[in-house]
Amino acid sequence: MLTAAKLRRHCLVLPGSSEEFPFRPGLSVFKVSGKVFALSPLGDRPLRISLKCEPALAEQLRDTYPSITPGYHLNKRHWNTVEIDG
Repeated sequence: MLTAAKLRRHCLVLPGSSEEFPFRPGLSVFKVSGKVFALSPLGDRPLRISLKCEPALAEQLRDTYPSITPGYHLNKRHWNTVEIDG
């Protein structure tokens, strides 16, 4: 099962990645070379993460997997939110 700690480690394993909290405490913002690629409130349940994606792929993933929805409070064209339900 993917835990918050494993999700954080997975995001930070990318070369040049960092974790910041520019919006509020508890909302992890993951960046590579200063560009955001993921956001996650790692302490929330259910665990979820929003990921930046190419628009055509974002739509395809949403159509294929019920746990993937348009980005929560983000540009729906470029962001998907994935609920990690095990």
